[in-house]
Amino acid sequence: MGRDYYGVLEITRNANDADIKKSYRRLALKYHPSTNLEPGALEKFTQLAEAYDVLSDPRKKATYDKFGEEGLKGGIPPEFGGSGAWTSTYTFHGNADKVFRDFFGGDNPFSDFYNTDGGEVNSGFGGLRGRGMKRSDPPIERDLYLSLEDLFYGCTKKIKISRRVMNEDGHTSSIRDKILTIDVKPGWKQGTKITFQKEGDQGPNNIPADIVFVVKEKQHPRFVRHQNDLIYTSHIDLGKALIGFSVEVETLDGRLLNIPINYIVHPRYNKVVPGEGMPLSMDPTQKGDLIIQFEIHFPEKLSPERKQLIQQALLA
Repeated sequence: MGRDYYGVLEITRNANDADIKKSYRRLALKYHPSTNLEPGALEKFTQLAEAYDVLSDPRKKATYDKFGEEGLKGGIPPEFGGSGAWTSTYTFHGNADKVFRDFFGGDNPFSDFYNTDGGEVNSGFGGLRGRGMKRSDPPIERDLYLSLEDLFYGCTKKIKISRRVMNEDGHTSSIRDKILTIDVKPGWKQGTKITFQKEGDQGPNNIPADIVFVVKEKQHPRFVRHQNDLIYTSHIDLGKALIGFSVEVETLDGRLLNIPINYIVHPRYNKVVPGEGMPLSMDPTQKGDLIIQFEIHFPEKLSPERKQLIQQALLA
């Protein structure tokens, strides 16, 4: 006589798909060998996995219902199978843990049965003390790299994430994509955090994690940002440093500033141009400053004539 998969799952032959899932859920938790050390628990756990593997598949179930375990595992001719039957031979793969993980939707289903401090949660499932409370997953942080232009003007970024969501049956889960929209405000600084609450993986016994994007500034070819100020480095030779010159700076919004330098430029000299920095996040109509630093390039050598001219000019 063949095995009674319905009896293994403690359901009747009239059970629907929801009844099959509900019973497997209850019994698999009860007999899981990680928590049930009674003799025979592992064998029962494996039997439950095979029974669920068959009865949760409409084609396997149709063959089993008509021809029993012998017909399912021995194979039946297609003309006897009818529409939707499993006509090839069936062999259970033997990996009861895989069935359990696939059902609960996680690599470590028993992580759902413990508090964040590692303590077990009270439950009524035999040897398994857990599943009475939902645990909250820790926030998931992701870097959001933005250019200074993005942070100067503000922009909209759309980011696709893949996450595990619970299916309508409330027991199984699947991977689905979702688009998250971030409205970047002018003046945001590096380290600004944007939180999407409970957009992490879903599970039967967890509160999904918040997804947190942390602003990181991309390196800029002309400017270095310091708070709300922009720092620009101008490379000049010694002659310009002594007699004066003009600096041309292209701003983030595409304007060309022509800034006269009328003072002698020494190594610690900075030129501050008010209101040409980054917008303030609290009031984008206000801006920080543009700070021009100078890197003076000295000549590698001088001819005797040039030395004499410099000496006459500087020591006169």
